[in-house]
Amino acid sequence: MKRFLLIIALVAATLSLGAQDKNKETVKTGLNFGPLPAIGYSSDLGWHYGALSDIYWYGDGSTYPEYRWKANVEVSRYSKGNTVLHTFFDSKYVIPGIRISAAVSYFGNNTYNFYGFNGGSTLYVPELDRISTLDPIVNRKNPYNSSTIYTGGQGFYIMKRDIFRVATCFQGNFGDSHWGWAAGLTYWWIKTGHARNRGLNPMTSNNPDISLYDIYVKNDIIPEAEKNGGHHLELKAGVVFDTRDHENNPTKGTNLEVYMFGSPDIISKHNNNYLKLAVHFKQFFTLAPERLVFGAHLAYQGLIAGNAPYYMLQSIQSINMKQINTEGLGSTCTLRGTVSNRLMGNGYAWMNTELRWNFVRFKWIGQNWTLATNPFFDMGMIVQPYRPEKMDNLKNDNSIVAKVDGKEYKASDFYLNDAGMLHMSAGIGLHVIMNQNFNINFEFGKAFFDGKKAAWANNDGAGIGINIGLNYIF
Repeated sequence: MKRFLLIIALVAATLSLGAQDKNKETVKTGLNFGPLPAIGYSSDLGWHYGALSDIYWYGDGSTYPEYRWKANVEVSRYSKGNTVLHTFFDSKYVIPGIRISAAVSYFGNNTYNFYGFNGGSTLYVPELDRISTLDPIVNRKNPYNSSTIYTGGQGFYIMKRDIFRVATCFQGNFGDSHWGWAAGLTYWWIKTGHARNRGLNPMTSNNPDISLYDIYVKNDIIPEAEKNGGHHLELKAGVVFDTRDHENNPTKGTNLEVYMFGSPDIISKHNNNYLKLAVHFKQFFTLAPERLVFGAHLAYQGLIAGNAPYYMLQSIQSINMKQINTEGLGSTCTLRGTVSNRLMGNGYAWMNTELRWNFVRFKWIGQNWTLATNPFFDMGMIVQPYRPEKMDNLKNDNSIVAKVDGKEYKASDFYLNDAGMLHMSAGIGLHVIMNQNFNINFEFGKAFFDGKKAAWANNDGAGIGINIGLNYIF
């Protein structure tokens, strides 16, 4: 981390010497592309490869840096066996007075992270989150009937999850005020199950292929009716207040979103009707004009009524998408530096703060460029646990489910009953921004350790979490 900070400082000093105040931004007109090979890395997903492009239409430039419309296309894969197919469209001008956003996405994930429910209620063992080799003899059809059940490495905290999603959102203002309304409809098709990844979790005698997901299914924490996923039509509606000077790269202003969303269970019919409330408050302060901005994001999402299925807990709803698939609580979109989806519950509260320093601006290949860095601090917690009465089922399960470095773990060891713990992380990022809209980020985060219990050491992820992606997270 110290070496990374030094590199940023040296780059900033070097480029600032060549950046002149006369290099003011050129007003962009017409069509602009941000094509890129999708080359990146995520601590949770592995190496990222494929192609993506942001396409902007600025028209006559009268609204710059705001675009007239934006489209995004991505076709990519991750080295841990995950596929992304995504298209997105956003415009305030196609329908006069109405902003329309729409996305069609497919996410095929053979190694989806599943660390259990309610954050601190589930033990995280870093050694079980990596590839290792052990040699038990197990019953392949029903591993729980084996006299000795051991598992090693990556397979313990993964499951399979595929998503097909069609999302729409409409927004409008109340007169000439900063207040507006928002409403949308999303169709979700989600298929979940046991992960069978022969690259990371080979089906051999060296690995009995038991995961935390299997333990939850066995103990009815994940109900039989939900274990394979389901279909949902999700509706949302709310109000928005926005005084930011620019949505994608603001230097000042306030953004408030308050909305409800939910689903009547008219398709899967698993008694999963639910209604949730979401509140997002974002504030930006200019500390040095065009150079230094402080930003803060306070958020809450919680269940008001009904019974949400387990496979919908990770979805973090928003009015305007900053990421192609916003999930948490944990990792890229919420608590940077923690393992992905570390906290899953009925209700979350979290905060992101960061200092955005635009240390150089320049022109290159006819485009306006900004290089920025953003030291950040994040924290969050579960405020509504998910099915705590079912979590108690683990207390009496003494099946040995894992062994690493000579230590055996029983199913009951993964129940800690510490859902109310505060989770924190900090780090820094480097952002390459084109025309104030297209933003490539490199972010490095580190989870804090609680230290109250030996079991909590590294409980949110060991080492540095790394993500290379697009946009600020708020």
